Amino acid sequence: MSASLAQPRPTSATWMPDSWRSFPVKQMPTYPDQAALKAVEDRLHVYPPLVFAGEVRRLRAQLAQAAKGQAFVLQGGACAESFGEFKADVVRDTFRVLLQMAVVLTFGAKVPVVKLGRMAGQFAKPRSSDTETKGDVTLPSYRGDIINGPDFTAEARIPDPVRMETGYFQSAGIQNLLRAFSRGGYANLHEVHRWNLGFVERSPLANRYRVMAERIGETLSFMQACGIDAASAPQVDETEFYTSHEALLLPYEQALTRVDSTSGEWYDCSAHFIWIGDRTRQPDGAHVEFLRGVRNPIGIKVGPTSTVEDLEKLLAILNPTDEAGRITLISRMGADKIDKHLPPLMRAVKATGRTVTWLTDPMHGNTISTTQKVKTRSFDAIMTEVKGFFDACAAEGVHAGGVHIEMTGQNVTECVGGAHCLTESDLADRYETFCDPRLNAEQSLELAFLMAEELTGKR
Repeated sequence: MSASLAQPRPTSATWMPDSWRSFPVKQMPTYPDQAALKAVEDRLHVYPPLVFAGEVRRLRAQLAQAAKGQAFVLQGGACAESFGEFKADVVRDTFRVLLQMAVVLTFGAKVPVVKLGRMAGQFAKPRSSDTETKGDVTLPSYRGDIINGPDFTAEARIPDPVRMETGYFQSAGIQNLLRAFSRGGYANLHEVHRWNLGFVERSPLANRYRVMAERIGETLSFMQACGIDAASAPQVDETEFYTSHEALLLPYEQALTRVDSTSGEWYDCSAHFIWIGDRTRQPDGAHVEFLRGVRNPIGIKVGPTSTVEDLEKLLAILNPTDEAGRITLISRMGADKIDKHLPPLMRAVKATGRTVTWLTDPMHGNTISTTQKVKTRSFDAIMTEVKGFFDACAAEGVHAGGVHIEMTGQNVTECVGGAHCLTESDLADRYETFCDPRLNAEQSLELAFLMAEELTGKR
């Protein structure tokens, strides 16, 4: 980073959780009842934290390993969580698929996989327009369950601050369930591998995946023969699992920001990892101002409109001391743009000498509309972008740090393609998302096997 780049913000000593309120803000709702908003914020401010500073520090250290090619990040979950899907089986099924993917990716990458869910807080969504029109009726856009409702009625679309409280309690319940699943034996490697064997047998590409599945099984059997089992190595029976969401709704994030009693530093205790989106990453904006003061690891979405100048400014603002594990850059270019736009940005960041972790988000740049005006994504385009990311990393001498996907453990039909060859006519079978289309469980696992093949080849 050039020494001439002056930091365009006050020093961290002047930062407070509400500093963002004096900066230009985008993608934020206008609450009609400010007194009700203040009352909810005050209640949230005294509620227990959802995550703890020690957990956040462990994640930051693991992301630093991914920046060096010594770990691989798997980040996945719903595009936007729904209050209506606050069910144990929905959480369990998504967690289960992420575990299955992680086992396959661990084999391909030959390094530990950091498991990071888009869960327990991913309730808010940025929108391309403030309003939505159907026929002659125009209403405020749906911005996620933590802000307003998806029903196309004037009443549902009014921003309601009480929804933040509902979001908090649902996040607390999901966090509790995730901790139980990850530490209570559900994550046993042998069980997870058996689940993968079932997937392989169901897949039309079974012959292609069977060799890798058998090699994973042989590795686990060898470990067990050497006495490495749940009794001798807790890693076989349990796992670390972290949560993440876009830090979009700043009143909620501020209300859950706490001072760590051991370090005296500020942490956003709504999630372990928070990111800033393509629409809110303005260097002089409120979201950047808020994020610069918390000690969580931070993601920055990097799209086709990202410039080297803005990226350098963001790195200077958000990580002035160049702390490893602090910044994760999440590329979301689109399959047809990644070859042109990503390599120059990787080259420029590398030239600064700064330490960042690079992930690919192959979902957001590949959303299309069908002839029936239904949003979908092509599995082939998603995989093309993943391959483009790995190729760009190899060409630029950058470690491929991981993948960020929108997926679910449910058997939805929202993305076309994959081994089962879903088409546009299949989308109506189980198209359940209120926002963006997600990979279903089978497509997610197929993606993991294909990425493992890519990683094995690159290694």
